[in-house]
Amino acid sequence: MPDGSQMPVARLDPLSPEERSRRMARIRGRDTKLELRFRRALWQAGVRGWRCNVRSVTGTPDIAWKGRRVAVFGDSAWWHGHPSRWKPGKLSEWWDNKIHANQLRDARVNQALREQGWTVVRVWDFEVDRELAGCVARVQDALKQSRRLP
Repeated sequence: MPDGSQMPVARLDPLSPEERSRRMARIRGRDTKLELRFRRALWQAGVRGWRCNVRSVTGTPDIAWKGRRVAVFGDSAWWHGHPSRWKPGKLSEWWDNKIHANQLRDARVNQALREQGWTVVRVWDFEVDRELAGCVARVQDALKQSRRLP
């Protein structure tokens, strides 16, 4: 600009900061549709004894059997960067960094739990939608292979 003032910065987000904050605050962290549907299917399959959102376990798994050291995480394909749902560079750098940080955290949690003797099962939201019985079977297999701790 001729007077030396800066040009306004184009916003990448079409929503105002207040509206974006309001919408993000509505995203559930627990008892999501995914979790409820999956837990119902586990119950119907006769799988019992889990605890939900166990804060004393690394990563706060959605479902955990502490006595068997089995942790289950239900991951949103978009938020956790599944290649079929997340393409880096399509949105802003901020989103690329956010999703990448989620992926790094997931890997750190998986590693830490394995080092502590846990079995980690991660299911994608679209797997629960399309292959619910297969997701339940993966948990059942993990529980069968685990040993009950004294």
